[in-house]
Amino acid sequence: MPPYRFVNFYSRHIAPRLASAYIGTLRLMLPVAPMCASLVFWRRQYLLDYAGFIRKMRVHIEALREGPAQHYFEDVLGRAKAVPADITGSCVQCGNCCMDKRCMFLEPIADGRYQCGIYHSPFRRLSNCGSFPLNAYDITRYACPSYHVIEIVRKP
Repeated sequence: MPPYRFVNFYSRHIAPRLASAYIGTLRLMLPVAPMCASLVFWRRQYLLDYAGFIRKMRVHIEALREGPAQHYFEDVLGRAKAVPADITGSCVQCGNCCMDKRCMFLEPIADGRYQCGIYHSPFRRLSNCGSFPLNAYDITRYACPSYHVIEIVRKP
């Protein structure tokens, strides 16, 4: 099978199933999620505020269902097809890219700014977060105010 056919097959058939399995697993793990998150990220507040974490986790799961989980399996693991030559900008901590401020690890800091509660964790690098922005679609989807794609115009 030529490589382009495999990528197309993966994007259409395998990635959506992986995304559904991932979301289903998160739902099944919901009762133990605060304990797991506390252990993995060394943040006992997730366990101390059990009910609050469960509420945030439910919102997080619903946000994942809107496309970020499938985007992860298609583009991040499947190696995006439309990666631009250059993206410029830097994070202004608006929280938009964190599933429109619905990520369970997002924490408000001040003046409408947010920070990732697990930013320094090595596990974060394995998520969508570690690859944002991957392409113009990411920037547009979350209305990112600070990153921009630099289009390369080839001279004839």
